[in-house]
Amino acid sequence: MRARRFAGRRPRYALQELSFPPPADYSVYMRFLLYNIRYGTGGRRRLPWGGYFGRTSSNLSSISTFLAAQSADVMGLIEVDAGSYRTQRMNQAETLATSLGHYHTYMSKYAQSSLLNFLPMTNKQGNAFLTRDSVRNTVFHYFDKGVKRLVIELEMENLVVFLVHLSLSFRVRHRQLGDLYNLVNGTGKPHIVAGDFNALWGDREMGLFLAATRLTNANVAGVPTFPSWSPRRQLDFVLYSPGIRMTGFEMPRVALSDHLPLVMDFDFES
Repeated sequence: MRARRFAGRRPRYALQELSFPPPADYSVYMRFLLYNIRYGTGGRRRLPWGGYFGRTSSNLSSISTFLAAQSADVMGLIEVDAGSYRTQRMNQAETLATSLGHYHTYMSKYAQSSLLNFLPMTNKQGNAFLTRDSVRNTVFHYFDKGVKRLVIELEMENLVVFLVHLSLSFRVRHRQLGDLYNLVNGTGKPHIVAGDFNALWGDREMGLFLAATRLTNANVAGVPTFPSWSPRRQLDFVLYSPGIRMTGFEMPRVALSDHLPLVMDFDFES
């Protein structure tokens, strides 16, 4: 594995479930799951930021049970704790991977020079992949701008997946989207770009990026993903490239985090 830097009020909806018959000439079938797990601290909390400071042991077990039931081949997890006091020093990515019998990849979402990488709790905050099968390569990219800068690029035999958590700042977020375009545009395999984009305007904010990259939003109805107990904003996206055919999509209404999970079934030519 190697690290690389590069420059460069909707109405409420019910659960969305879509399914499509797989085409005969597509022969590789997979399931991808995206979930911002909020460091395993649970869903709704009464105190501001309270969800980021609670203990996680009981809720992480519930998340593990939920993930096992989804049986996804690749899982992209946002806001994963690598071993702070919240988890009694246990890496959540490793714990979940062990319980599922999966491989895992984790990295801090802050740049190596960031002050947050030297503070007791924030230095354990990152993103992770869990995969049923081993991967060919993993690259950790870092944006030049923003607090949250990590992009994990996961390369498998027939697929590349990018996992992101973009800035809350509109200006910085769109600078990051420009850099993400440059990264994704050079991908030779079918690919998925997924994560918490913090797109406060939902799919309207993503239009230029989607047009430039030729990616398609799996959430075709624009169903809000946040907060999980009363969704109002579409912050989380699963985007897929030409060469991938979506065969199913759902957003299970679970309140194990403040975000809803997104699950996409798809196939592509071997």
